[in-house]
Amino acid sequence: MANDDADLLTVSEVAKQLRVDDTTVRRWIKSGVLEAISLPHSGIRQAYRIRRSTLEALLAAPSVLIELEETSTEGDEQE
Repeated sequence: MANDDADLLTVSEVAKQLRVDDTTVRRWIKSGVLEAISLPHSGIRQAYRIRRSTLEALLAAPSVLIELEETSTEGDEQE
């Protein structure tokens, strides 16, 4: 179980590696672009964990990152 926990990343950790804001990662999760595990929460924000393998697959496919960047840019223009 400890090994499984080490393979789960927070939204902040993923955002830091992708060099985007936490809000962008949350937007990708909510839109279904980025797969994440929802954790039980009692606060304002939903808590998520992203598997390291999901992040590594994303980083290994540059075309997906370009698509994500375009998606996040379009979202910023609408707000």
